[in-house]
Amino acid sequence: MKEKHGCCDHGHSHGEDIVGKLKIVCLISGAVLLVVGIIIESLWEINEYITLGIFIVAFLALGVDIVWRAIKGMLSGEFFDENFLMSIATIGAFIIGEYSEAVAVMLFYQVGELFQELAVRSSKKSIAKLMDIRPDFANISKNGEIVKVSPDTVAIGELIIVKPGERIPLDGVVVDGESLLDTAALTGESVPRKAKIGDIVLSGSVNQSGVLTIRVTQTFGESTVSKIIDLVENATEKKAPTENFITKFAKVYTPIVVGLATLIAILPPLLFGEIWADWIHRGLIFLVISCPCALVISIPLGFFGGIGGAAKKGVLVKGSNYLEALNSLEALVFDKTGTLTKGVFKVTAIEPTNGYTREQLLGMAAQAESLSNHPIALSILREYGTEVDKNKLSEYTEIAGHGISVKIDGKIILAGNTKLMIESGIDWVESTVVGTKVYISVDGIFVGSIVIADEIKEDSKLAISTLKAKGIKEIVMLTGDNKEIADAVASELGIEKVYSGLLPQDKVDKVKYLKSQTKGKLAFVGDGINDAPVLALSDIGIAMGGLGSDAAIEASDIVLMTDEPIKLAIAIEIAKFTKRIVWQNIIFALVVKVAFLGLGAFGIATMWEAVFADVGVALVAVLNALRVMRKHVVKKGGRLT
Repeated sequence: MKEKHGCCDHGHSHGEDIVGKLKIVCLISGAVLLVVGIIIESLWEINEYITLGIFIVAFLALGVDIVWRAIKGMLSGEFFDENFLMSIATIGAFIIGEYSEAVAVMLFYQVGELFQELAVRSSKKSIAKLMDIRPDFANISKNGEIVKVSPDTVAIGELIIVKPGERIPLDGVVVDGESLLDTAALTGESVPRKAKIGDIVLSGSVNQSGVLTIRVTQTFGESTVSKIIDLVENATEKKAPTENFITKFAKVYTPIVVGLATLIAILPPLLFGEIWADWIHRGLIFLVISCPCALVISIPLGFFGGIGGAAKKGVLVKGSNYLEALNSLEALVFDKTGTLTKGVFKVTAIEPTNGYTREQLLGMAAQAESLSNHPIALSILREYGTEVDKNKLSEYTEIAGHGISVKIDGKIILAGNTKLMIESGIDWVESTVVGTKVYISVDGIFVGSIVIADEIKEDSKLAISTLKAKGIKEIVMLTGDNKEIADAVASELGIEKVYSGLLPQDKVDKVKYLKSQTKGKLAFVGDGINDAPVLALSDIGIAMGGLGSDAAIEASDIVLMTDEPIKLAIAIEIAKFTKRIVWQNIIFALVVKVAFLGLGAFGIATMWEAVFADVGVALVAVLNALRVMRKHVVKKGGRLT
């Protein structure tokens, strides 16, 4: 087939690159002019206006954008930001004749801004990587040719072709082909998943090997990739209490330090006859030091880094408020099916008697269950693994709430629960294995039992022990299953408190009660489909295995992109590390600020030191925040460290 382009190639705007290059040109030009001005000023006795002109040009090259942002801020009512402080301080330095100092302050400030920008860009790599899952095109087949179109123009039911190396643009079902899919950007899993005919595939996955033909099941706006992108892009809108505190703090703090700088500049000359130039200089230094940019930049960046670091490991956090809330988690309530267990029935025991072998008993049960679509019947057929000859079956009857009666080769086979055995007068022996039991009889003779159970996930036990080690005081399991099965699962996982036989409304009532008994935060962990009311009710709703689930993404606050409970422990570890980094930045910035403000007020700190105090603190704080992105959580000795 030939290839045509039915849509324009999407290119990135070069506007940001041009602005970035222009800033670097201005930075270099300003630095060169500053050096030239200082050399001319110190070596040759040239007209003062020439050197002043050089310094003014250097200042404009370096600081025109800062001054312009300050003017725009003042016009919009935002007087006391760092642009305002830097503009006042440097223009003031010019007024008192400190030309080279004024230019140097602006130069170092711009260098600091550049480094901060690079640090911020580096911190966004995980999010940017996640944003790369947005597909640029979709291949559709038209008249024997492959045509590239925009993904948002493809309708449900249309066939798309995805070649090796291409990203799947829309959710759908494979109708032809077989391949391995890289789902790392969606789930954080490094092991490729196999995709074959009949499998559901999700947009954002990368096709690694064969060509796939996919029937589209969701429009682009409703696809997994679109929802994830929207979720991550909006994650920074919900601010953590610490972020809100810093924002409020900066709004109060900045006017206070501007007032103090003004008092430092005018009171000593007015009251004690001190030299005006000296004290205005001290006031300007005080202003430069007082810039709260280290706090304003690094705190949100720390949380952003935490959200990005979590996303990198397959945990989507809808806002930094939920990330911070994980630090106050006291109670965890787990749904059982599909959360701690796989939600898939599997034969766990075959117990023949009266001369029957395991194979004979399983074959008899498979034939009896072959016409049923019940999950228990399907699990028996899966275990049997051989096609059943349904022509041998006759007089098939499903007995509601009891089981099945069927004639096979002239023999009456009963397969069902204890009620069926009792009502049919069968002399049967109850199985002691935990699970759902299917008892089998042939012509009134009991021949054995088959036990079906929902498998516990491989990492559930590790997750529970790790969560306990991390200080979660109460872990509770809720389930609609009977008490015997619930107690067995809870015992194996090390969960002390379990409530069984619950209807959906009962779960809501239990969570309300547990929430009223908990001082800290309570999180509910469920599959996000049947548990939407409970997810919404809890302090933190966590959806397990929420990949592609509308209910999970909408009802929960945190989505674990795989079915692994251990991801919750990873999310808590990242949240705790993020909090440590954020408070390190707050304490470090405030201590250094207070120290240098005192030195500036008493004339000990120079303008150069003031710049290092401001820009240096901001850079250290930003680089510290970047550590969150590189946080590694590894298994050691059965635990996470």
